[in-house]
Amino acid sequence: MSYRIVFMGSPDFSLPGLRALAGAYEVVGVVTQPDRPSGRGRGLKAPPVKTLALELNIPVIQPEKLREPTAMDQLRAWSPDAIVVAAFGQILKKDVLDLPRFGCINVHASLLPRWRGAAPINAAILHGDEETGVTIMKMDVGLDTGPMLSQKSIRLTRDDTAGSVFESLSTLGADLLIETLPDYFSGKLQPVPQPEEGVTYAPMMKKEEGRLDFTRPAEELERRVRAFNPWPGTFMDFDGGILKVHRAHEEAGNESAGRRLVWRNQPAVGAGSGVLILDEVQPAGKKSMDGKSFLSGARGWVEI
Repeated sequence: MSYRIVFMGSPDFSLPGLRALAGAYEVVGVVTQPDRPSGRGRGLKAPPVKTLALELNIPVIQPEKLREPTAMDQLRAWSPDAIVVAAFGQILKKDVLDLPRFGCINVHASLLPRWRGAAPINAAILHGDEETGVTIMKMDVGLDTGPMLSQKSIRLTRDDTAGSVFESLSTLGADLLIETLPDYFSGKLQPVPQPEEGVTYAPMMKKEEGRLDFTRPAEELERRVRAFNPWPGTFMDFDGGILKVHRAHEEAGNESAGRRLVWRNQPAVGAGSGVLILDEVQPAGKKSMDGKSFLSGARGWVEI
């Protein structure tokens, strides 16, 4: 039996899901965010999902808000059996949730009920979780509160950044989605309510949260660097400007919090406990570089 699917998504995370659905079902339409100004020239840039949808010859709409009458009219005209959502960026109201006969299915990048909300990958790394994963769920009016259809987990390592986990979970989510939908459509798989215990929330990150507070333990700062890579990034004050920190690791040591030093030929900063070694940095107005290269030109790094 053929099922009509509408896909909603915007960033790179959504691409494997759209590509997999287009190979398995009739994707009758795509809903994504409007084009936004980007880059130094502030020219309009299309969301990655729009670019892929056009390559696949799938109709696209880009409403500022789904409640716009023209957007709802188009959704009804597409007459989907299911709406699949993966990192769309808008809250779905009840009239959208109730439109398809199989409801709206979300690919969420966490092991629900842990890390409901906008930034689950970042939160998992920031809080030192040993594992994370994806959940395929049937959406309801709450924030990631709907019943679950399936889950799959991965282990997190000390080398993982938000970017690397983002990439892993986008592929894992697409694969799990394609595994899950046939049994859900046939009635063999029924949604299961989320556990009431273990609920946590991951709010949208803000740029100012990337400032490194060296009164905190170095282990925590290392996680923050990884959790905020590639966006919004972490940084510290240096030489009257900002020094971006792209990669770092912590080592045991007893240095004053915030004191800049050279540690085994690498720039480092004392923390609340331990020392944060800066492996890759980017001075203001310059390209990213490894710590040793930075030191060769950073005359004021060690204060006398």
